[in-house]
Amino acid sequence: MLKWILFALLPFNLLALEISLSSAKENFQQYSTLHLKDTKPFLCQEMKNDFKEVTQIVCAFNKKPSSKVKELQNSFFKIENTTKNKTFFLIITPFQKIKQYPMVFDMTKDTTVYQANAKLSEHWMIVGYKDKLPFIKEEKQTDISINFPFELSSDMLPYVGGLDIEGKPVHIKRVGDVTDYLKIKELYKEEKYDRCLELIDEVMTSYPNSLFNAELIYYKIISYAKLDDNDNVISLSKEYLREYSSDENVPEVLSLIARAYSLIGMHTDAEYFFDRLFSEHENTMFAKWGYIYMGQMLESGGGASKAIKLYKKALMETKEIDIAVTAAYRLANYNLSVGKREEAAKYIMQIVNAKSDYFMIDLSTSMDMMYQFADEGDYITASEIAKSIVDATDNNHDEYERLLKDRGMWLSKTDEKEKALAALNDYLRVFEDGIYSEIIDVAKDELFFDTNDANFTVRLNEYNNLIDDYNGDTIGNRAIYEKAKLLLKNEMYGDVLSFKDSLLELDTDTYKDIDNIIEESAIGVMKLSLKNRECEEVLNISTDYNITLSSEWDDGVYECSMMGGDYLLSKRITGRNLNSKDLLERKKWLYRHIKVDFATGNYSEVIGASKELITLIEDDKESEYKDIYRILFDTYHRLEENDKLLDTIVKIQNIFGRSYKDIERYIAVMTMGSNKKDDNIVIKYGEDVVNIQNSSSSYAQSPFVEFSLYQSYINTQELNKALKIIKSLDSLELDKKTRARQKYLLGTVLSKLWRDEESQAAYQESIDADASSPWAKLAKSAKEI
Repeated sequence: MLKWILFALLPFNLLALEISLSSAKENFQQYSTLHLKDTKPFLCQEMKNDFKEVTQIVCAFNKKPSSKVKELQNSFFKIENTTKNKTFFLIITPFQKIKQYPMVFDMTKDTTVYQANAKLSEHWMIVGYKDKLPFIKEEKQTDISINFPFELSSDMLPYVGGLDIEGKPVHIKRVGDVTDYLKIKELYKEEKYDRCLELIDEVMTSYPNSLFNAELIYYKIISYAKLDDNDNVISLSKEYLREYSSDENVPEVLSLIARAYSLIGMHTDAEYFFDRLFSEHENTMFAKWGYIYMGQMLESGGGASKAIKLYKKALMETKEIDIAVTAAYRLANYNLSVGKREEAAKYIMQIVNAKSDYFMIDLSTSMDMMYQFADEGDYITASEIAKSIVDATDNNHDEYERLLKDRGMWLSKTDEKEKALAALNDYLRVFEDGIYSEIIDVAKDELFFDTNDANFTVRLNEYNNLIDDYNGDTIGNRAIYEKAKLLLKNEMYGDVLSFKDSLLELDTDTYKDIDNIIEESAIGVMKLSLKNRECEEVLNISTDYNITLSSEWDDGVYECSMMGGDYLLSKRITGRNLNSKDLLERKKWLYRHIKVDFATGNYSEVIGASKELITLIEDDKESEYKDIYRILFDTYHRLEENDKLLDTIVKIQNIFGRSYKDIERYIAVMTMGSNKKDDNIVIKYGEDVVNIQNSSSSYAQSPFVEFSLYQSYINTQELNKALKIIKSLDSLELDKKTRARQKYLLGTVLSKLWRDEESQAAYQESIDADASSPWAKLAKSAKEI
């Protein structure tokens, strides 16, 4: 595919490549646009399958960009790059539908436009969409139609410009505070916070009635926040929230004042502003920042478990990279500190893939984590942190040489031999006579002696020497070919693929089976990775080499694709097994197909397929797929089909009994009952939750379930049960505010039972628990009655 595109490409020099990716909605349907711009025309070609559907778009350049192009991906397409025969390719693979357009006209300059079917263009736009192409209407052109140009010129008619309400021309003067405001924004962007604050004070003195007062105070707040001046953040934020309560920046200001209070130890005030942020602006990005800030406050105060939940909530709910990597960093640091290295490594890799330079924000902590990973034998994760720091610095940095050395040495202790070799060579290239050169040379030489087969080692060493001594010569090319065959024979498939580019540069007339060697190696790597449960490698090989294994490997490929989130591959595997004549196999793959649909949000398909599976297994009491009822329940819950939740939870309870695994499903039914004001539902499933928690000695749903049951008992006049359930919270650890609430409710039910002396004591306990809480105030009022 890449070869014939190369032949169609006219010669040009690639000086600067600009890639921009954005998303939007049209008529409630999401779409995404990708713009590719260069200073010279370049080729983009649509690749179509037998059904005329675009499966890829490939753009070709005859020179690589000056800086590395990272792989990009959103919900509509994935953008990868590769180099072949000194030609640089961008490969855009769609997840939905895709269409490309050459942008040959500049509507700010050109007055004549027509339908252009250009093969080369300096600017291409690629649109990713789901069903209908947004905004663009396509009409099929016949071979005999004439492509008339369209004239559009601003001087074809008299042009007046903007008019006011009386029809007079509008003249706009440049106002001084406008210029200064733009300068303030620029200073903040350049991180010159002190100068930014000085200019704001000057502007507010010179223009006390400026229309930009809200923005000026806002920039003072965020500048002081960057300078960690918490007192000024608090005082200015109070003024801002009082004077500009409807401004668009209120959510951010709430997050910063809450953070400032938490940093100076005033947690009660911080919680007040966090509560406002979460309740009034729950769906903003600053609520997600608030989760992180509140998590840091809780973690520093010993509430690690609640902090972790907030970090995870921020990570799962945000689409902002900065928020995601900050939450992942906090989770990684915490998990590493409590001995959960594998969990910590997962979050580290998320940071590496999303925003690797984030490790520079707190370099000391990042390096401490890096060396702890290395000390515990996780050299891959340690090396990735080292690489991220190296990529963000240069050889003038104090730690640069040591990090280059450590990364190479760590990788040399893993199976990533090619990465190790590259890392060791990076050190030798930058520090030819560095202080670690000798040990780097030793490590590099040892990379090629990892087998006990003497004949293999001797031959491999000979080939390497020939490659070094006769690089670019026919002897060196033959050595590359023989080395590949030797490695393939010894089942070192990954090593073959590691120098795939060198193999592809060989003359195919002389070495006719190069493609077969690479394909056999890719298949070998994929099979070995499946056996070793190295799912990331399985997915990489499947994508990079378009490998499809026989059906005997479907179980492993499915499990890996699900683990790696490659749901398109998962669905392709399950789909081809759904019509199996073996009933056991059919049930297994139908169950798996349902799990894929559930993971991808295809809930309508989940419901239909679940009913089919239930029909197949309903007479088999020992079926391993009974869990389908739980998936069906969760589907109804996500679709908010509350009328079906009750029937489904009854089936779940009949099959699994009271299981802790279903406790959140019981809570969902309770919530539904509460919303419907059906106290019987709340009581039935609330009591089930209480029994499950008591039997497992785990009280994750407390005190929510107790408070809910209490209210329903009160509503149904079952006062003694209300008393019992609210008193059961005495044995649980609650925060001050919640304890105050519990004691107030205890006093209330005691009062209803005419046990006034005990009621008064409970009210006093509410006041003692948290005198500043609204519950304590209610208790105080109740005592005075």
